[in-house]
Amino acid sequence: MENSQITIRLTPDEALVLSDWLERVQMTDLDRMVDDPAVWAPIHRIAGTLDKALPEIFAADYGARLDAARRRLREDMGDLGVPASGDAGRDAGPCREVPDHEIS
Repeated sequence: MENSQITIRLTPDEALVLSDWLERVQMTDLDRMVDDPAVWAPIHRIAGTLDKALPEIFAADYGARLDAARRRLREDMGDLGVPASGDAGRDAGPCREVPDHEIS
């Protein structure tokens, strides 16, 4: 596995929302969250790749685009990811695969 790479596929909405989240996370005090400096390498690689792949992060209506992407993802997910009372450890089932946006 020395020369192989992992490919992550995201929809454009997933990529936009993840990019925004990573940007906000990188601007906070991550020393409390990141317990191993090696984690920074993949965080920076993913964030940088998303920045290059998403011209909409520089659009004048970025906020509206981000809000719309978040809304669509929430609608698609339904209650997946929202813990039900007393049900925090339940198995949500398999995630669907949507190969619309690729990060390499």
